Amino acid sequence: MFFDDITVIPYRIVALLVAVTFHEYAHGRMALAMGDRTAERQGRLTLNPIPHLDPIGSLMILLVGFGWAKPVPVNPYAFRNFREGLLKVSLAGPFANFILVFVALLVIHLFNLGLNLNVLHSSSGDVLVDTFSAIILINVLLGVFNLLPFPPLDGSKVLMAVLPSSLAGIYRQVEPYAPLILIFLIVTRVLGMIIFPVAMYILVFLDGLAYMLTGLLY
Repeated sequence: MFFDDITVIPYRIVALLVAVTFHEYAHGRMALAMGDRTAERQGRLTLNPIPHLDPIGSLMILLVGFGWAKPVPVNPYAFRNFREGLLKVSLAGPFANFILVFVALLVIHLFNLGLNLNVLHSSSGDVLVDTFSAIILINVLLGVFNLLPFPPLDGSKVLMAVLPSSLAGIYRQVEPYAPLILIFLIVTRVLGMIIFPVAMYILVFLDGLAYMLTGLLY
């Protein structure tokens, strides 16, 4: 998903900063609610995007539309309930991205801005349309990507939280190979064939909700 128009780079950067900041802040805030103060002590419970940026993951988001942030430090053994805490903290980041998508879609419908689904490739010429469109697309892609069950992505921790102990043990045995599988899927572009259709289904669903809510507001 490389860009054809360099004027889209600022929109990608804005969307990246918004997406990773709220994603990691949500992890840290939920961890605090579950009893773990690690992120707070290490200065990661902040809306300043700089501490949350991972160089390689950020470059991936800018170039191909999905990637990762610098993980917020979490100590699951500090949770009041280990499995519940691990599940909620892991889901908090992707859900924060989907909430941002919904809010941005509401703004687009309320102000009749329009949506440029090609904004990651080329600009529509409208700054507001392209800004909100980039925020929507980057956030939905980041949310879906991070739900994949490959370490260090959030989906792997969600899986560990819901699997029975016997199956969790089997997963731990294959876990060291998961990052290699993830890299293979990225390089062969198979991952994009999985992520983009799922992201579009979620986008259509959230857009429908935003449209319905907009109708109730008017």
